[in-house]
Amino acid sequence: MKALFQELFQLLSGLPPEILNVVYTLAVFTALLVIYKFLSRFLSRTSRRLELDPHMENSFRLLLRVVMLFVGLAAAFSVYALPAEWFIGGSALVGAAIGFGSSQTINNVVAGFYVVVSRPFKVKDYVRIGDVEGQVEEISINYTKLYTPSFNILLLPNTQVMNSRIINCTHEGFIKYTFSLGLPHHAPVSNEEIAERCIQPAIEEFYEKYQDRQIRKPEFYFEASTHVGRSFKIRIFIPKGEAKVLYILQPELADIILNRWDAERKSKQ
Repeated sequence: MKALFQELFQLLSGLPPEILNVVYTLAVFTALLVIYKFLSRFLSRTSRRLELDPHMENSFRLLLRVVMLFVGLAAAFSVYALPAEWFIGGSALVGAAIGFGSSQTINNVVAGFYVVVSRPFKVKDYVRIGDVEGQVEEISINYTKLYTPSFNILLLPNTQVMNSRIINCTHEGFIKYTFSLGLPHHAPVSNEEIAERCIQPAIEEFYEKYQDRQIRKPEFYFEASTHVGRSFKIRIFIPKGEAKVLYILQPELADIILNRWDAERKSKQ
């Protein structure tokens, strides 16, 4: 092994300085990548062991990425013996870019830190941001990752997050999700009868079936009546971080209510 390192050192010593710098740079960045992977896994294991809040784990991971980025830049300056004035000038340029908003990437980075610090939402919260919604899986340097009702991951630029209206649907350990359910008019059936014979029994059936999942009993409210029909607001409570359960159970609850409504209409005919 010692002979192998000696041969490798002799080989590198014979290379032109330009190629040698490239080799050193690649070696440094490879080492940094390995270190980052190791620290990232260590952070995940430690977070699970200490039961850290997912948002805190995400904050530490974001800080780790920034530190590794600066270490990589410092290593590059050292390898190529770049003057310190370049670093100072680069910092001034970055500051100008942030001030004038001329760099979308830099704006996203700044916005990402703002979201982490101001905490309009945390990792595993269920949110509506503008016209999109989903469960927050990660707040990275450039993007906020949402697990959407289509069972996909949506990458939302952090600048868009900052410039959008945010509704946090997560409180007291539950996703409190409200959806509207429209029912066509049927003359012999009143709103009270719909609530008593369709919605309330459907909620009881649903809750009895799934209360072992630690959900709370859903609630309902009359919303509005138009010439087309009537609408009710249904509020379902799912434990925080269980967006997949929400996406599966919410349509099922709506289906149970509609089936009871269809049966009620047929009984009146």
